Amino acid sequence: MLKIEPMTTYGFDIGGSHISGAQIAWDGVSAKISAFHEGDVDTYRSVEEIIADWTAVIRQSVGLRTEIRVGIAMPGPYDYPNGVSLIKDQGKMKSLYGLSVKNLLAESLKIDPVRIVFVNDAEAFLLGESLAGAGRGFDNSIGLTLGTGLGSAFKIGAQVTDAKLWTASFRDGIAEDYLGTGWFKQYASAQFGITISGLKDLLFGDFDPEIVGKIMTEFGRTLGEFLSPYIVKMNCQGVVIGGKIARAETHFLPHTHAYLESVGCPVQIRISALEEKAAMIGACHPFLAGITAD
Repeated sequence: MLKIEPMTTYGFDIGGSHISGAQIAWDGVSAKISAFHEGDVDTYRSVEEIIADWTAVIRQSVGLRTEIRVGIAMPGPYDYPNGVSLIKDQGKMKSLYGLSVKNLLAESLKIDPVRIVFVNDAEAFLLGESLAGAGRGFDNSIGLTLGTGLGSAFKIGAQVTDAKLWTASFRDGIAEDYLGTGWFKQYASAQFGITISGLKDLLFGDFDPEIVGKIMTEFGRTLGEFLSPYIVKMNCQGVVIGGKIARAETHFLPHTHAYLESVGCPVQIRISALEEKAAMIGACHPFLAGITAD
């Protein structure tokens, strides 16, 4: 009698220079992550080279399995239902513009394209945290990833959408001007005459602790100021924060809370419990959503 191989689900998080992923098992209560693999990928190259490198990392997790489903968290702009890249002005992934990455990967992996789904990376982060991490229990929530750039998503009920807050008007610019790595470099230079390449330099360099404290206080209050109108508008119960900047939470989050309390909209703010694995789990959400515990 022919033995039928069970369908196995894998989630991958793809960025401009990196891919990471793992096998995702969801029992309706918790997520089990195994067979984790990652790799650096130069996406300034040809279509064939990019697809080959992504496939190699995917195959490291998948092995020889053929009955697989693959969820991919990908930055925009993208035609997510059809897996077509609309990225053309960022340099990275330029060669893939207008092509169905879904079909290219399906052909490379030798699986049916319907077994591959694409999810916006910011949505995938909040979906993963809401399903199995720090976002559990929030009906309405905001997800932010703070790093080189600003990723964001809104969850209202069961619906999660890319919030695109990085371009939101804020003070005399846009949100990303104030809530990413670039702000730390600019503010430290303009206000205190010190040169840093990012937050890590600031926190672990030989700088006056008082100056470091002032910079982190300003960032924390800025984050609170930015969040407050969205918290009110959405009747938001919680905010989930990820990204490299989130790892410095003890330095800025108390000031965020203090600002929000001062304007009358205190809210729970939780740091990502899953970090990079949140997007992997969230990318598989279309496959996992109907699974409930026995």
